[in-house]
Amino acid sequence: MIISTTDPISLTEVQNPESHPFVVEGDGENALKIYFENEENKSTYLGIDAEHQGEDFEPKLDNSV
Repeated sequence: MIISTTDPISLTEVQNPESHPFVVEGDGENALKIYFENEENKSTYLGIDAEHQGEDFEPKLDNSV
């Protein structure tokens, strides 16, 4: 598992990450554990929509699946 202690919303290094909220993206050894300064930043992160590829594998900026 890859561990990131930089909050992707505030871009601040999370001190004592074991006492902070986190999410795990992916599975296995390539999974990414991301720590956040607070629950608000975690919620903001989880609310960000990812860009979905179209059926022709061209990016679609409207994020429709």
